[in-house]
Amino acid sequence: MRAVVLALTVALVVPEFALDKTYVYKYEALLLGGLPHEGLARAGIKVSSKVLLSAMTEHTFLMKLMDPLLHEYAGIWPKDPFVPATKLTSALAAQLQIPIKFEYANGVVGKVFAPAGVSPTVMNLHRGILNILQLNLKKTQNIYELQEAGVQGVCRTHYVINEDPKANHIIVTKSKDLSHCQEKIIKDIGLAYTERCAECTERVKSLIETATYNYIMKPAAAGVLIAEATVEEVHQFSPLNEIHGAAMMEAKQTLAFVEIEKTPVVPIKADYLARGSLQYEFATEILQTPIQLMKLSDAPAQIIEVLKHLVANNVAMVHDDAPLKFVQLIQLLRVATLENIEAIWAQFKDKPVYRRWLLDALPAVGTPVIVKLLKEKFLAGEFTIPEFIQALVVALQMVTADLETIQLTASLALHEKIATIPALREVVMLGYGSMIAKHCVAVPTCPAELLGPIHEIAAEAISKNDIPEITLALKVLGNAGHPASLKPIMKLLPGLRTAATSLPLRIQVDAILALRNIAKKEPKLVQPVALQLVLDRALHPEVRMVACIVLFETKPSVALISSLAGALKLETNMHVASFAYSHIKSLTRITAPDMAAVAGAANVAIKLMSRKLDRLSFRFSRALQLDFYYTPLMVGAAGSAYMINDAATILPRAVVAKARAYLAGAAADVLEIGVRTEGLQEALLQSPAADESVDRITKIKRTLRALANWKALPTNQPLASAYIKLFGQEVAFVNVDKTVIEEAIPIVTGPKPRELLKAALKALQEGIALQYAKPLLMAEVRRILPTAIGVPMELSLYTAAVAVASVNVQATITPPLPEEIETMTLEQLKKTDVQLQAEARPSIALQTFAVMGVNTALIQAAVMARGTIRTITPGKVAARADILKGNYKMEALPVEVPEHIADVSFETLAVVRNIEEPTAERIVPLVPELAVIVIILNFSFQSATPFHKTLCLAVPYIEIKGCIEVHSHNAAFIRDDPLFYIIGQHSARASVARAEGPAVERLELEVQVGPRAAERLLKQISLIDEETPEGKAFLLKLREILETEDKNVRVSSESSSSSSRIISSSSSSSMSSSRMTETATVMEPFRKFHKDRYMAPHGASKAVSSGSTASSFEKIQKQAMFLGNAVPPVFAVIARAVRVDHKLLGYQLAAYFDKQNARVQLVVSSIAENDNLKICADGAVLSKHKVTARVAWGPECQQYAVIAKAEAGVLGEFPAARLEVEWERLPIIVTTYAKKLSKHIPMAAFKAGFRLERVSNADKEIELTAALPSQRSLNVIARIPEMTLSRMDIPLPIAVPINPDGTLSIQIDEDILSWIQKHIKEE
Repeated sequence: MRAVVLALTVALVVPEFALDKTYVYKYEALLLGGLPHEGLARAGIKVSSKVLLSAMTEHTFLMKLMDPLLHEYAGIWPKDPFVPATKLTSALAAQLQIPIKFEYANGVVGKVFAPAGVSPTVMNLHRGILNILQLNLKKTQNIYELQEAGVQGVCRTHYVINEDPKANHIIVTKSKDLSHCQEKIIKDIGLAYTERCAECTERVKSLIETATYNYIMKPAAAGVLIAEATVEEVHQFSPLNEIHGAAMMEAKQTLAFVEIEKTPVVPIKADYLARGSLQYEFATEILQTPIQLMKLSDAPAQIIEVLKHLVANNVAMVHDDAPLKFVQLIQLLRVATLENIEAIWAQFKDKPVYRRWLLDALPAVGTPVIVKLLKEKFLAGEFTIPEFIQALVVALQMVTADLETIQLTASLALHEKIATIPALREVVMLGYGSMIAKHCVAVPTCPAELLGPIHEIAAEAISKNDIPEITLALKVLGNAGHPASLKPIMKLLPGLRTAATSLPLRIQVDAILALRNIAKKEPKLVQPVALQLVLDRALHPEVRMVACIVLFETKPSVALISSLAGALKLETNMHVASFAYSHIKSLTRITAPDMAAVAGAANVAIKLMSRKLDRLSFRFSRALQLDFYYTPLMVGAAGSAYMINDAATILPRAVVAKARAYLAGAAADVLEIGVRTEGLQEALLQSPAADESVDRITKIKRTLRALANWKALPTNQPLASAYIKLFGQEVAFVNVDKTVIEEAIPIVTGPKPRELLKAALKALQEGIALQYAKPLLMAEVRRILPTAIGVPMELSLYTAAVAVASVNVQATITPPLPEEIETMTLEQLKKTDVQLQAEARPSIALQTFAVMGVNTALIQAAVMARGTIRTITPGKVAARADILKGNYKMEALPVEVPEHIADVSFETLAVVRNIEEPTAERIVPLVPELAVIVIILNFSFQSATPFHKTLCLAVPYIEIKGCIEVHSHNAAFIRDDPLFYIIGQHSARASVARAEGPAVERLELEVQVGPRAAERLLKQISLIDEETPEGKAFLLKLREILETEDKNVRVSSESSSSSSRIISSSSSSSMSSSRMTETATVMEPFRKFHKDRYMAPHGASKAVSSGSTASSFEKIQKQAMFLGNAVPPVFAVIARAVRVDHKLLGYQLAAYFDKQNARVQLVVSSIAENDNLKICADGAVLSKHKVTARVAWGPECQQYAVIAKAEAGVLGEFPAARLEVEWERLPIIVTTYAKKLSKHIPMAAFKAGFRLERVSNADKEIELTAALPSQRSLNVIARIPEMTLSRMDIPLPIAVPINPDGTLSIQIDEDILSWIQKHIKEE
């Protein structure tokens, strides 16, 4: 009873500090990052100091730090010691020892005051100490929970108060769940367009944050005294899943009472300004990248220095550090003032190379200053329109979306100069919508007034019936995704008691699509609107199907989807029914966690719908969604495709494709592309092609006529449109209308292309030397959050790349081209000899940094994963085209190759650096050297041995050797999980060098067309005649070799075949019990067509057909086994390596054509001496329904041979085609793998729905027969050794235009054909 009374009594008292005393505490704070395993490297900082607390008034106190000392750490934990950061401590000592004021009442810290000389970073360190003093002790409870304010914001806090009667003190324990905060202090950069996937982190989490505070409180004269306080805070992060291992930031604080002094703390003589509350204040770390620390002395000079370095060192080849230097340039530009950047632009704008680097860097800076600069310089005429559009598209996506930038963008969008350039205005307007979307992510209570200008533009456009302006306004509202835009959008939706039905169809569709981003925020507002549109049968089918897309993006409930499924039972429009059914069916297979509830609802709804819809062909509208999600690693991808068709025309009305990605508990719509042919469809519907009473062929003819007469189409409607979205934001769209076509035709056919061609040819003859560099900041994703000690930690990902290309081209044209190229005749062109020599050295450097750790303007301490890719692929080629002689040659010439053409590396490091010694950074590999591992952790030598291997392959003939060197050293010896395989050092290098042997001067590829082809052959081609004595002797010797080879193979495989018989017999017996093998297949024989007729008499048999085909082909072959003896080659191709020893190496191909017998023969032979290996392909068209080919290879084309026969005919009463493949002899490796593959055919056939019959078919023949019972179904029969497979009535996605008599049911209309010919002649 006494214990309870004492505890309740103490709970009434809060920590207090007497007015006439100074309380001295010893303070130590530690922040370390790394993996929670000993023997691996960590990085961090430590702060130690005396803390003096003195009361000025009852609720106002002073706090002063005495003897502060900063330590930094980058080493193997726990072996290596902390290192004092002496210079940094000295630089900050004066600041750190300035007393600060704070309000403190009832254990709660109020406002904080400090002189202006105390930087935000130092102020946050003080907040870390004050955070310990924050105690919300309730008077009547010992265990309770509340939302408590602290450094990290207002977060869920759990209190437990216990008494220790023996020690006469009270123990207070409070724990904070930093993942559940009412107001969390956090700064996200580059994450505005991502969505939090709450369902992805229900079972597994990527980021876990928690803190525990323990207090020992002793009775004192004025109340209670905090004798000791300890804080332990953990931030655990893994991009995969914490159960597979995670990186950890661990913060520890200790505040221990030392003594009470009489000397009070005295404030300095300066104005104490209000510096906010206990909550963390973001400082310059927002502008500071965590991958490098720079001491800013003179920003303009430093920018110029880095810019000159990039220009000078990325000319012929990319420099290794180019990506990092580019990020450094961006960082310096972020801290520069507008005046600084204007001066730099003025200095370098007339230097093309410097200008390009600045234009690539400025948009990535992402500050309002850059948007203002771009606006001013464009209005001043210093940017071209393409330069400005390229810079603005990136800048508006990268810039911080605050109210100042939004107003600046609005003024830019409404500027009269921008209004005169439609493409530019579209970019600005779309960017304005995206900026509002980003701002509303950062400020959820963003006002609807931000969209006021767009609402006004939309209202004015509606009143004037300005369709293009309405379209643009809707796309801007769609990008913004603000719920306040729902009412203006609904005014343009059809069927909702509005006048929208009088608007063009494309406006109605755009209005529905504008709801998609609103649906992500307020799905309950959009669902009833979308459902009403889907079910309104009076609306156009396309409108209903687009509404269906929006409806399912709202993640509807099972009741809503079931209601839709029930309503679709009575649906009369098959396109809408097919689209909705296929959409629901595809959702049943979705595995992504955020769509799990929708997938379950779809599984219920699909049972309510008719299965007949599943058999509809692809000519009806369809929706398809596929995804993959791997929960243990928290990664996934999803793809959606929507095809909206129209029964009246052959073109789809719309096609949309979207890709979505999942990673670490977040999701994003990465890319979406949409194409619509709405104007073209409307034009076609107004044409005779829309007449439902005519047959399909007539529709096609009329459609083609309508397309040919595009000049008669209306000017005020687009024929087609397309858009592209990145991360859910539309960044560009284009409308193609009659005006665009009319403007494009003169550009293509007018004098400008000829002038460009003339200039290009002139430049080629004079020689072109080009160096080009393109940098790109590919990713900048950051999350900055404070820790308990007042130091920020950061999770970030940076990817930057620089591509450099050096190109030299020289052309020689003989005879020289005439001054007026358009006067050149075809005969002159035929007599032209063109020689071209080009050398290129493209190179790419890419660097990626993933960082977790401390990032301030004073000190950085982090664990980092750094990946680099560097490739250099030089090449030098020469080409010649002698048109008169029909000779075309290309040569690959030797070129200087660097030591490594590709270098890929990945390493994990612990890094610490401070601003006073930026060059003295300490970098320690996260996984230490082998010897250290063995000593510290007592692991066996073998378990931690690095992997190192070099693989080399020499390419024969051309004497080139390629090598790949791989090195890997990871931490899997600690734990067998994916993360531990990743951390460490990994690298791979690829190199190309000369191999041993004679040097190769060049590689040649030559093509000779026409009568001179025989002259270009380097080696006489001849084939052995089997009837001659030499031929018989050769074949006899070859037969002996092959028989010996067969005997050896038979002996070596005898033991394995005996065991396989047991397995095959058991498997065949099990298969025989299935339905596949018991049912015999009753099939009519394949009947061929005779001569030029189609349907053949029923008496024609397969045997006769096959035999006649073979005999006729053999008869043609016997007339001339080798066509080269009778006719010259039509063309010749020679590929060879020219070596210094003049040895012939390579291959040549000769093509022969016997026009009389419609026979083609190709012979490929080696040009090397004493090499008689050849490949012979011989084919002939025996009739309009039959074609036969024979491919043979080996010595004199006599070792292996395959014969293929293709024939059209009938199967029963249906048109059919048959393909037969026979072989005389195949390589052993082919037959071996074929036998292994045949064992899996029965199960694969069963899964594919085929019937299987075990029969004794020919051992060396495969026959495939396909018949068309109708134009939308297919019968297939396949005969292979030992079995026959068949499947009837296979549905086809499209109709095959073949009539029952074998004739084609489609032909090009004569009017269309004549129009095409006439148009070509006119041009």
